[in-house]
Amino acid sequence: MLFSSLFFLFVFLPLAVWGHLLLPPRARNAWLLALSLVFYAWGEPSFVLVMLGSIVGNYALGFAVAPTRSPRVRRTGLLLALMANLGVLATFKYLSLFGETLNALLASLGVVRLELPALALPIGISFFTFQALSYVIDVHRGQVAVQRSFLDFALYVALFPQLIAGPIVRYKEVEVQLAHRMLRASTMASGVRWFLYGLAKKVLIADTAARAAEAIFALPNEALDFRFAWLGVCAYTIQIYFDFSGYSDMAVGLGRLLGFRFPQNFKHPYGSRTITEFWRRWHRTLSGWFRDYLYVPLGGNRGGAWKTTRNLWIVFLLCGLWHGASWSFVLWGAWHGLLLSLERTQLGLALLGRAPRPLLHLWTMLGVMLGWVLFNARDLSQALAFYRAMLGLSPANAMHLAELVDADALAAILGGALLALPIAPALGRRLSRWRRHERRSTSAASGRFGFLGVAHLVGLAALAWLCASFVAAQTYSPFLYFRF
Repeated sequence: MLFSSLFFLFVFLPLAVWGHLLLPPRARNAWLLALSLVFYAWGEPSFVLVMLGSIVGNYALGFAVAPTRSPRVRRTGLLLALMANLGVLATFKYLSLFGETLNALLASLGVVRLELPALALPIGISFFTFQALSYVIDVHRGQVAVQRSFLDFALYVALFPQLIAGPIVRYKEVEVQLAHRMLRASTMASGVRWFLYGLAKKVLIADTAARAAEAIFALPNEALDFRFAWLGVCAYTIQIYFDFSGYSDMAVGLGRLLGFRFPQNFKHPYGSRTITEFWRRWHRTLSGWFRDYLYVPLGGNRGGAWKTTRNLWIVFLLCGLWHGASWSFVLWGAWHGLLLSLERTQLGLALLGRAPRPLLHLWTMLGVMLGWVLFNARDLSQALAFYRAMLGLSPANAMHLAELVDADALAAILGGALLALPIAPALGRRLSRWRRHERRSTSAASGRFGFLGVAHLVGLAALAWLCASFVAAQTYSPFLYFRF
């Protein structure tokens, strides 16, 4: 079920919110868990069993690794948690990749090909697996207490706003809210705004820019030239950011409507001046997960330059592999590992410390966009064809841009490029100051909202109407990160 579908917007969501509001507090978690299971089973009913298996297994392992257990039992429980969670992830997500790689090796040796079963990928498995595993690790570390209520733990893993594509919520971030949630009108109003802005990102910008990205990436390699390659990469750069950040914003908004506070997953990453800063702003819950559960345990940056570089490469190779069962994703991770390593060298630090801000921004965006080619290319040959065309090494194509890209897509790309920069937050802070000043100057007894308040409500209503019109008119348009 898609957040941007008419059924979700006008049936499922009102049912979830009104049921949550009207039910007594003790029944709310059961209501949300039931709806979350329906939400997950909507398109893939059989895979609910995979998620339920993950819930039951990690709930039991939480007790096994608790500080009250003996050290031996705790170590065994943690090892089982790692093997079980990563094993399930590897089986469903990477079996085909490992099989293809092994068969290619066997073919080179003249050995008979192995036939491996083709397994469908349960949607969102990377997200709920990492979320459940982080709970067991945190219990083992003594950072959180064991959750004794199976219902509350199941809701933590299966809660529908962030189940399919994140953000990856740590148990300690919602531990108190699982047991007790305050439903305030102001929090729910902010939830509506978060959801509406996220929906607008998705249906108005990401889906429109996607028309250009998909058309150009569908071209044969020999049809790519300088114009098409750069426009295709720019379109995909806008599409993936507004698609994924739009989903994350909607998840945050849905959480607030239900009394939960989820972490913000994006913080204007395209405004970064270094690749290091980019990863502090892009998919922050995933980068934070890898930092706390892999990079720091490996030694982080405490073992000198060589070990720090090694740890960075391990993290980003696995980060690439986490995103998809393809060697192009591994290369994407390696690319970012290389850029981060270069930034940490003495020469890199010196250049970054002296270069003007526009040049630093250009360096970051160029590195990110070259990486997106690997991320979106159907194979390595297409990625190389894009790089050749972007360097001007491919022959010009006689086809006109208008044959592939319409004016709406170009407007979405240009508008998205402006909105991706941290301009909107600065304007928002200024408007907030103006609104506070207006409230002070407006008589409290008059009951009037003031001009800016009315304008804001009218703007939100117009945005909601526009989004609903686009949702009603569009064809099926899933979120990009559903496949991860």
